[in-house]
Amino acid sequence: MVTPNPTPGISIPDRSEWNTGLAVELEPQVRRILAPNPSPFTFTGTQTYLVGSGRDVAVIDPGPIGTGEVGHADTNGDGHVDAILKAIAGQRLVAILCTHTHRDHSPAAVPLKAATGASIIGCAPLVIDDSGARADAAFDPTYQPDRVLSDGELVAGDGWTLEAVATPGHTSNHLCFALQESGALFTGDHVMGWSTTVVSPPDGDMSAYMLSLQKLQGREDTVYYPAHGPAVTKPQQLVRGMIGHRRQREAQILRVIGEAPATIPEMVTQMYKGLDPRLNGAAGRSVLAHLIDLETQGRVARGPQVPEPKWTLTA
Repeated sequence: MVTPNPTPGISIPDRSEWNTGLAVELEPQVRRILAPNPSPFTFTGTQTYLVGSGRDVAVIDPGPIGTGEVGHADTNGDGHVDAILKAIAGQRLVAILCTHTHRDHSPAAVPLKAATGASIIGCAPLVIDDSGARADAAFDPTYQPDRVLSDGELVAGDGWTLEAVATPGHTSNHLCFALQESGALFTGDHVMGWSTTVVSPPDGDMSAYMLSLQKLQGREDTVYYPAHGPAVTKPQQLVRGMIGHRRQREAQILRVIGEAPATIPEMVTQMYKGLDPRLNGAAGRSVLAHLIDLETQGRVARGPQVPEPKWTLTA
C-alpha cells in the first residue's frame, strides 16, 4: 500500500510496458511475474519474484488470488497462480515466501501450496482490524505459514540463498529477503520502486518504520526488487531520500499545527496539494502514524473527539 508521493530519483516506466502473466528475467537467478491487480495504490500490480534457475525455485510474494483458483473467488489476480506454475514447470518449488500478509501479497500462497506441496515460509501470521484506506490492504486470514523466519534466518536451494531481514513498520510482521549470491534485496512494501509506503496504525508504526529504513541504510545491497514499481538500482541513495522525506513530512506537520490546531483531514488538504481524492484516506493514515510517533515523543497532543480530534503542539 502506498501514498501518491513519487519516490525521489526513480524513473517511472509507462504502465503499458508492464505485461501481466509473463516471467521476465531480471538477473540470472531472478524472474518477475506481474499480477493483474493494478490500482492507484499498487501501481501496475503486485510483482511476484521467482528465485532460482536450476533444480530448486522459491516464490516471493505469490500475490492475490483469482476466480477459479482452488475454489477461491476474487476480482484481482485472475490466472496469476497459473502463470506462476507455468513459469516454474520442470523445477521443484521449495519455498513460498511472503514479505507480509496484506491481501495483494499472500493469498495465492494457499492455492500454490495445494498445487505443488511446497512449504509456506516467511513472515508471521497477522490478522487485525485495520481501518485503513483500501480493502485489499486488509490482512489475509488464510495465511498459515509452515515456518516463520526470524531476522537473519536462511532459506536455500540449488544455487541460491535467501536471508530474512526483519523490517517492521509498514506492518509489524514485514520481512525483506536478501539474495546473498547477487546482493539483491526483495523489499516487499517496505521500500517501493515508485512511491512512498503507507504506515497505517494500529499495526503500522512510524518509529519502527524509520528504524527499519536506517537498518537498510547500513546494509550493502546492490539492487532492490520491490513488490510494486521498477527495480531500484541506487538503493542507498533512495533510502537516504526516503528518510529525508519522512523527516520533512514530520516538520510539515509540526509547522501546520503550529500555526493553528488542525484535524488530520485539514492537514491532508494543506500538505497534499492536488492529491487524487481517492488517495486522501491513505495520506491521512501516514499523517496519523507521524502524529502518534510525535505524541509518544511528547511533542504533540490530540484534543477531544468532535468527531475528529484537533492536534496541537505541546507547550
